[in-house]
Parts: sequence; C-alpha cells; structure tokens
Amino acid sequence: MTQSGEGLSSVRNAARLLKVFLSREQELGVSEIARRMGIGKSTVHRLLTTLAAEGLIEKDPGTGGYRLGIVVFELGEAVRVHLDLHAAAGPVLAMLREQTHESSQVGILDGHEVVYVDRLESTQSLRLFTETGRRVPVHCTSSGKILLAHLTAARLAAVLDRAPLTSLTPHTITSPDALMTELGRVRRRGWAEAVQEREIGIASIAAPIRDASGTVVAAISIGAPLARLGAVPRRGLGPIVAEAGEAVSHRLGWPQTAPSKGA
Repeated sequence: MTQSGEGLSSVRNAARLLKVFLSREQELGVSEIARRMGIGKSTVHRLLTTLAAEGLIEKDPGTGGYRLGIVVFELGEAVRVHLDLHAAAGPVLAMLREQTHESSQVGILDGHEVVYVDRLESTQSLRLFTETGRRVPVHCTSSGKILLAHLTAARLAAVLDRAPLTSLTPHTITSPDALMTELGRVRRRGWAEAVQEREIGIASIAAPIRDASGTVVAAISIGAPLARLGAVPRRGLGPIVAEAGEAVSHRLGWPQTAPSKGA
C-alpha cells in the first residue's frame, strides 16, 4: 500500500473507532474495541493515542478504559448550532429578500474568514452569484465586520493576528487602527456596511444574529450592485437588516431584553 493509501486507511480506522462509541457505552477497553473493529490491539492502541492527543478520546487513569473526549461534545454542539441556525434563519431570509429584493445570506466566522452557510438569490435580473459555502476575507465584508465587532477583545486580537488585511480594491481597509475605528462604529450603529471593499461595484449590509445567551454567532446580510445600494438606500435598509437579525435571534431564543455579549 502506498503512503497515501496508508494515510487514508488510518483516517478510515480512526473514524470507525469513534463510531464504536455509538453503542453509548461509557467506556471501552482496547481489547473490546479491537474485537468490534476486527483489527489488532496494537493498531487500536496507536489510534487511541492519536485521538487522545487531539482531545477526541479520553483515557480513565483509574480503569484504563477509553471514552469520548470533550472535543467530540464540542463538535456535536457546533452541528446542533448550525442546524438550529439554518432552521431559524430560513424564513427570515425569505422575508428579507422579499422586503429588499436583494440577495440575502447568513455567514459565520471560521478562523479569519466568513463562510456563507445559507443564501437566497435576489429576484432582480442583475444580481450577485455567491454560492453557499463560499469563504471570503473577514476584514472587507459587512458580515465579517459584524462578526469581528462582537468578539471579545482577546478573541479579536487572536483573529486579527491571523487575518492578513489584504488590499483587494482601493477601498479595502488595510490599517489595523482604521479597522478598529470601523468596528467601533459598527457596534454603535448596530449594523455594518462594506462598499466596494472586496469587489468594485458591490455593496453589502449586515447585522448580528445572537444565540439564547446573547452571544453573536452569525451575521445576516444583503448584497447588491452599488447602483442599487448607494448611500441613501443603505441608510434605509440598514435598520431593516438589523430587524432581520433580531428576528433570527429571537427564533434562537434570545429575549429582546437580554444583555448582549461581546467586545
């Protein structure tokens, strides 16, 4: 077997090992895992050691048995949040598109990029084409500004330490000080805009989506050609997008009177 094939086999076996715990038994030993997987105990031990180093598996020092690690729980919570977000945002996205006639989308922060996890195209003949799953830089989009503006100071510093403020157009913010000033403006206003910062001739408006605790977990936005999203339309549409963000937040369990969290 080639080195590439061996790597794929190891990944497959690691996935199979994690699935062994779908039996919902709290702990399993090396021998029992090997028996259920039909592979050698030495291979199982190597897999367990690797998975434990990544926090996916934990070893009980008292019994010597293995159980799922906290990272698996965290991954499960992330899946649940994304499913809840999709269910909560869908009707509001449809309403926002109907109100504005523009493309509407939901984005989340992944590292130093925004990933669009839900999207509805504009009803206009001239429209943007941004597929679901697309990644864009965090510093030059309205959704990215929303997500950055509501991070804790420590998390914001960590993200910006990894995020290159690359100039994509003459309007892109590339100065850390200018970006911090912009993020302060976003927090005060309650919505963000990006005008020709990622692409010439394109503008967007975004607002925060909060979970039940008040933490900003996503951004809802609209995007359109600048010819339709000039300064005057943006001033009118900003509060509409902000209301859409609040509507999704309420559907996620955030009460209107709850204090928000973030920087």
